[in-house]
Amino acid sequence: MPMLRNAFFEKTTAGTKLGLTFEVAEGGFLDIDVTVTGPDGKSVYKGTKETNGKYTFVAHMDGVYKFCFSNQMSTMTPKIIMFSIEAGEPVKPEDKEENEKHKNKLEDMIQELSLAMTAVKHEQEYMEVRERIHRAINDSTNSRVVLWAFFESFVLVAMTVGQIYYLKRFFEVRRVI
Repeated sequence: MPMLRNAFFEKTTAGTKLGLTFEVAEGGFLDIDVTVTGPDGKSVYKGTKETNGKYTFVAHMDGVYKFCFSNQMSTMTPKIIMFSIEAGEPVKPEDKEENEKHKNKLEDMIQELSLAMTAVKHEQEYMEVRERIHRAINDSTNSRVVLWAFFESFVLVAMTVGQIYYLKRFFEVRRVI
């Protein structure tokens, strides 16, 4: 909606990796204000008039993190936003040493593959949104070109008929009796 601010929340523990990926799909100039606020009220990230973005950070303290999208600068145009908030696995300090001992190469590779698959999924979603936006622009441009071509054809036929009529009258012999 125009001049609206929506907030989304994610509860996490300190040391957890958080990620925000967003894309403005429709509306106005495809821009939005984004803020990420920590549990202590301090701003973690702030962006103005952004069309898309990826922001990743590590939670500095336990609590609820607030992800806000603001359309305050738009007075008439609603916006459609595609976004994803991802929270990694929380790190347990007492298990950290034990995990290091028991972690093997296969688990590392599985974790790496999982992260890569998530990144590919997000990139694919991003490309789908971009394709939808560009398709809408292309369809709009195509319809304008077709309408302009019909208008030009109509003007051309009208000019041809007008010239024929004018030339007939020009060469017409008038006799006065």
